[in-house]
Amino acid sequence: MVHLFGNVLEIISVLLQGFCLQFFYGNFLEYRRIKIRFLPTGICVAVFYAIFQVTAANMLTVDYGTLRTFERLILTVCILSVLAVCFYKAAKAVTVFLVVTFLAVNEISFFLSYMVLMAGSRLMDVWVWGMERFGWFSENLEMLTEMTLVLSQLLMQATYAFLLFFSLKKTASYFREENVEFRKTELWFLVTPGLVGLLICVFLRIIIITVNNGVAELLFDRYPVLLLLVPLILLSALFSILCGVKLFQDMLNLNREKSGRMILEKQVHNLGEHLEELERIHCGIRGMKHDMKNTLSVILQLAAQSGEKKDEQLQSYLADLNKSMDRLDFTFRTGNGVADILLDMKYHDIIRDIPDFTMDAQNLWFPPDMAVHGYDIGIILGNALDNAIEACRKLKQKEPKKAVFVRLSSFVKGKLLFIEIENSFDGMLIRKKEAEFPATDKTDSGIHGMGLINIKKAVEKYYGAVDWSVNNHVFTLSIMMKNERREEDGV
Repeated sequence: MVHLFGNVLEIISVLLQGFCLQFFYGNFLEYRRIKIRFLPTGICVAVFYAIFQVTAANMLTVDYGTLRTFERLILTVCILSVLAVCFYKAAKAVTVFLVVTFLAVNEISFFLSYMVLMAGSRLMDVWVWGMERFGWFSENLEMLTEMTLVLSQLLMQATYAFLLFFSLKKTASYFREENVEFRKTELWFLVTPGLVGLLICVFLRIIIITVNNGVAELLFDRYPVLLLLVPLILLSALFSILCGVKLFQDMLNLNREKSGRMILEKQVHNLGEHLEELERIHCGIRGMKHDMKNTLSVILQLAAQSGEKKDEQLQSYLADLNKSMDRLDFTFRTGNGVADILLDMKYHDIIRDIPDFTMDAQNLWFPPDMAVHGYDIGIILGNALDNAIEACRKLKQKEPKKAVFVRLSSFVKGKLLFIEIENSFDGMLIRKKEAEFPATDKTDSGIHGMGLINIKKAVEKYYGAVDWSVNNHVFTLSIMMKNERREEDGV
């Protein structure tokens, strides 16, 4: 009965491993579109893994201390790799991390739960000692033995299931950059803790059983202190895997924050230069107004003269005057100087490459009592326009006959300011699991792809939010924020 119960638990155990494997892979890799009799890909992975493991167990019996340990390890690595390639788009460096980490966590969880079984065997020794010394359970010792073995196996499998699933889930939750491109040093940094833990477990499998005078003996029986040391070593190895992943994610976040700040600093610098240009233009306008009296005097003198030739001179002079005034005026007027500068600059930049590009900002208007800092308006509109114009460029490259446009609008409702930016695009978006915004398709994602994140940071200063949607090749960015100064501004 105990043997049958052990076989059932073994089958449940490999199915549990398969479930944890498909959960772990699914958090990092994209599924291939494979349907086997309408079964989900995750279930197929779990079932095939269980079949492979049972087959391997029958082909290679457990023979600690021989090369069979390495044979089983190599076979398991092959199984994990084949499942990743067949059912997932696994042509990534992260696949190496997944295979090594799953193997290490699985082995560490097994040996930690094996310590529970060892505790059960010690309990059996207590029953035997009590029967010999005091006559405990002398009539029901066999039943007590079976119950103890069954409970020990149940507790072992429960401990194993908890450790395996908990560790893999923590690893997946800590490491949220599934599509990150690894460099060699980064990959080694992630793989090394798992590799060390795996080698510790392989070492334990080799030395755990020794033969003394023809009698097999557990290492824990010869050195009882290992019952304390081995779990501590294994827990340290498991903890190092989780900490390594968490540290790597923190490093990525820190690098992204640094990149975002560098981009913001560059935007602030450019914005300052544009504000200086605006001031120069305004100074020019004030100078022209100052000279307007002299200009009017010339006009009056020319108008007082008679003759067709003089009229032509007057018309030419007035035409040149109008042209000079037009050059000092903005194409867009939104009620906000920073917004006018950005719109005018971005528009003139893109029409040099795409003459048929249209930018509609007639419905973009900012109230006179604008409380949002011009700096933040520049960050929001600057990043939004950069993303929109980049999308229009890509669409024009793919389909030159397509119309490209950017439409901006805004309205105020109470103390809330709403801004909406629409732009045409090619319809291709890169989505990540649990990601708030679409990802950039540029190779250096550490530098690029910060636009929407910077917009969100600026909007959150005013207790606002950012949302986006797609409809028929039109990308819409919606922004809402309070039109009021914050207390930390000192206003």
